[in-house]
Amino acid sequence: MKKTKSTISILLLITFAFGLMADSCKKKDASAYNPTLETLSVPEGFPAMAYDFSQNPLTKEGFELGRKLFYDGRLSRDGNFPCASCHQQFAAFSSFDHSFSHGFDDGFTTRNAPGLFNLAWQKEFHLDGGINHLDVQPLAPLTAPNEMAETIENIIRKLKADPDYPRMFRSAFGNDEINSQRLLRALSQFMVSVVSSQSKYDLVKKGETSFTPYEERGYTLFKANCASCHTEPLFTDLSYRNIGLPGIPNLLDAGRMRITNDPADSMKFKVPSLRNVVLTQPYMHDGRFASIEACLQHYTSGVVNGPTVDPLVSNRLALNRAEIVDLVAFLRTLTDTVMTKNPRFADPESKPIFSPDPEQHN
Repeated sequence: MKKTKSTISILLLITFAFGLMADSCKKKDASAYNPTLETLSVPEGFPAMAYDFSQNPLTKEGFELGRKLFYDGRLSRDGNFPCASCHQQFAAFSSFDHSFSHGFDDGFTTRNAPGLFNLAWQKEFHLDGGINHLDVQPLAPLTAPNEMAETIENIIRKLKADPDYPRMFRSAFGNDEINSQRLLRALSQFMVSVVSSQSKYDLVKKGETSFTPYEERGYTLFKANCASCHTEPLFTDLSYRNIGLPGIPNLLDAGRMRITNDPADSMKFKVPSLRNVVLTQPYMHDGRFASIEACLQHYTSGVVNGPTVDPLVSNRLALNRAEIVDLVAFLRTLTDTVMTKNPRFADPESKPIFSPDPEQHN
């Protein structure tokens, strides 16, 4: 009888001990996942953000993971084309000085890469609005044969083999699992954090500085001629418009109509933000204009009218040369070097972007 009681006691002790160990492990796991929540503030005068952070809470760990992914060439098939190869920080995360971006196997895109900033205020993405959520937007360039040309399965396999990514995914999402949803949400956390709201224009609005006479005259002209489409403070109304660009042979792009199949949307493209416009040359959806002056000359003398051309530009703008100079002076005040030079948004490893690494090829 005594032996039976002793056996029962030992079993209870062992069970209790295992219980303590299990409980301890659970507490350890729970305590290990303690991400640092971050808040993205709405700049003064900006509207409410469209991005739903309740579905993808912004954390320091998620941001850092997304930042590393954004600059990692292994997200492309041959390792040479990270997101940052087409979206360069010094160019307000657009593709500087290239009408079309370079992609896998000497491929080229068919549209000029837009700048990536203030994305938290947008509901539709790409110049034709073909993507309706930021969290799925990267799927298009990641898998496009003329861009990064990779499969999600291969990307996840490469990330799992990396010595750092499992730890970073655990810090950002609670365990080592690497899947497409977490990959995309981390990229979103980085991209929504890139906010442009500290240009000279913003400082003037806050009363911290003032425009020069050129800039002031340009601002007056801007409000009279441009603000209906390039609405402050985002400097876009996020609509789709046909601005009367003549067609280019062998590059037939119907714009928004490719998404809606509605002939009324033919040749309409999303109105781009004019923030940082000095840094994002060349211009228009196909990068046909090399300068801001050339863009303004289009509106004064180059608009080709058609059934879907926006009535705001169909009569052309009446701007003389001096007014164009003033208008350009104002547009230069929209440059936000606080954003474009912020080390927080730079490559964490400072890698050269176009640097093929055979060891990363598959």
